[in-house]
Amino acid sequence: LLRKLVSKQYFQKSRISPFFRINGYPPDTKEYKELLENNFDNWRLKVYGLVENPLEFSITDLQKMPKQAQITEHYCIQGWTAIGGWTGVTMGYIMMLCKPLPNARYAVFHSYQHTEGYEFYEVLDLEIVKHPQTILAYRMNDQPLDIGHGAPLRLRVETQLGYKMVKWLKSIEFVNDY
Repeated sequence: LLRKLVSKQYFQKSRISPFFRINGYPPDTKEYKELLENNFDNWRLKVYGLVENPLEFSITDLQKMPKQAQITEHYCIQGWTAIGGWTGVTMGYIMMLCKPLPNARYAVFHSYQHTEGYEFYEVLDLEIVKHPQTILAYRMNDQPLDIGHGAPLRLRVETQLGYKMVKWLKSIEFVNDY
């Protein structure tokens, strides 16, 4: 119903919050711990599913792409907000590279995090994914993304509440239904 109401946020650097709360615990899987030990050198973001071009990217690959920097306000369902600066690559650019098929309607963002034994993931409608402020962020406040905030890569979806913004991103799958 409210899809047509699209938020766009732009704050000045001086408005960045001195403290940006961390929610959740970093993944404790063997796979994530090994990636962390190697400073994410072996990490790859897999983009697959209903796409013409399945792809894999290293963090260096993503950093070489056109970047988007934005200073936005994060809204948490727990009642707190904070303003942060985020830098990354837009999902629109990723979609241009992988070319979702016409029957793709959603993107599933898979995380290394597990909750109660199950992989954490979030599903977004492609209209939200295409929003110019929907990015895969690898920097926060002009610093490399830290572990607590989702390193090596996290989703930022400025039109959604914080729980939609998957941290510790592992892969993106384009699907017709979920």
